[in-house]
Amino acid sequence: MLGGMTIQRMDNVAIVVDDLDAAIAFFTELGMEPEGRARIEGVWADRTVGLDGIRSEIAMMRTPDGHSKLELTKYHHPAARAAEPAVPPPNTLGLHRVMFAVDDIDATIARLRPHGAELLGEVVQYEGVFRLCYLRGPAGIIVALAEQIG
Repeated sequence: MLGGMTIQRMDNVAIVVDDLDAAIAFFTELGMEPEGRARIEGVWADRTVGLDGIRSEIAMMRTPDGHSKLELTKYHHPAARAAEPAVPPPNTLGLHRVMFAVDDIDATIARLRPHGAELLGEVVQYEGVFRLCYLRGPAGIIVALAEQIG
């Protein structure tokens, strides 16, 4: 307990995408499991998010261990806005990267390339413990991969 407030867990991270099916395919290929899909609209959604007339669709994706989730969100109304710049660099302020531990980084990259993944730099080794890389995923987000080697 810190300052009279506690949290139970981090429930999920949301990513706004323009192509929900493509994003689901990307994260499924990465190894996440689809958990459900739903339409979100109504006064409660408007009041929660602070936008009027929300019509969106979400897909929940779960990591194989069941501890982490991504909420992929496609806004039908109001339309999603592009970030400026459209493809922000890794040092842009705000949330923009999610990292996953993988068994085989090279095989994972090869599986994700047909889904639009592009390396930002290269796969590097960190102190003989990890192989790491950043790649660009759906909606321009940066997906980091880490393979433990030591």
